[in-house]
Amino acid sequence: MARCTAPIKGHRSAAAAADCPVCGSRYGRRSYAGGYGSYSYSTAYSAPSVSSTVRSGGSGAARTKPKWSPASSTVYYSEAEVRALTPIRRSVEVRPPQNDPKDVFLCHAWDDRGSAAKDLHDLLEARGVSVWFSEKDVLLGSPLLREIDKGLARSRVGIVLVTPAFLKRIQGQGVSDKELSALLARDLLVPIVHGTTYEALREISPLLASRTGLSTAADTMAEIANKLAELIAV
Repeated sequence: MARCTAPIKGHRSAAAAADCPVCGSRYGRRSYAGGYGSYSYSTAYSAPSVSSTVRSGGSGAARTKPKWSPASSTVYYSEAEVRALTPIRRSVEVRPPQNDPKDVFLCHAWDDRGSAAKDLHDLLEARGVSVWFSEKDVLLGSPLLREIDKGLARSRVGIVLVTPAFLKRIQGQGVSDKELSALLARDLLVPIVHGTTYEALREISPLLASRTGLSTAADTMAEIANKLAELIAV
């Protein structure tokens, strides 16, 4: 008959108890079979494996890195963002060089020129991205529409900062509407929704809303600037 080893060896550790022919079954020496498969003491407490999938904050949404993102980059994208930006990246890669080019044409509402649009402009410039921005690229007395045409022709990518002020502006068929028409004609447009939603945009401009882009509801403006900087880097 098997005897408990506690009087001789003691059971001061789980390993010692597991070696006991009587008490070992309580501490995992015996294999357990069930709906979750068999396991022993040594495997039941092994370190969990680390998944290669990165998930964001509390949303649980999967995040990934597109092919154009450098290996050293710490910027991650949602799968929807990668799908939306991939055609634009291809257009950037194949577009012929322009004379005196700008990396980005920033389309925005007049009311945002000193706030959200200026913030995005500054963040992009700080990352080495040259930005066509009406506040500095349209000289006093110059014909605005002509300068916009020139800026669009020279820019590699167009970004549209969609804000509540922008939605009001395009309803009024202002200059923004002309810029949008030119940008939508090419596969070089990235909408950036800030302070509103794609649903609100869809009610006013279904065509623009059909171009999925980026949103400050998911990323900070600084993170969006990082993604745009990677998008245009060739």
